[in-house]
Amino acid sequence: QVQLVESGGGLVQAGGSLSLSCAASGRTFNTNAMGWFRQAPGKEREFVAAIAWNAVTTKYADSVKGRFTISRDKVKNTVSLQLNTLKPEDTAVYYCAAFANPLIGNTTPQTVAYWGQGTQVTVSS
Repeated sequence: QVQLVESGGGLVQAGGSLSLSCAASGRTFNTNAMGWFRQAPGKEREFVAAIAWNAVTTKYADSVKGRFTISRDKVKNTVSLQLNTLKPEDTAVYYCAAFANPLIGNTTPQTVAYWGQGTQVTVSS
């Protein structure tokens, strides 16, 4: 059974930091681009960050560029997201995602092959 399991969410004050991690099991995702999406109450799920199969090429949503950093460990089959300088508008459920392709192309939810169950991030003002 293929699973993506997120951890590391929580409550933090504005300006603070959190680190999210996603552990994959059931298969290796070394040939998949991986990423993170988020969904706030009443809003659609939106792209946050992605990292290609080579663990070098990355892409970020404009709203998080310069504040969030995505990385992956292909040996451990994990992907992480470091969230710095958090803002109240970053409050959402964050989902780990495995894209169907190895490269970062279209980053819409429709291009995701596997989803994690989500982890809540709440930023207080």
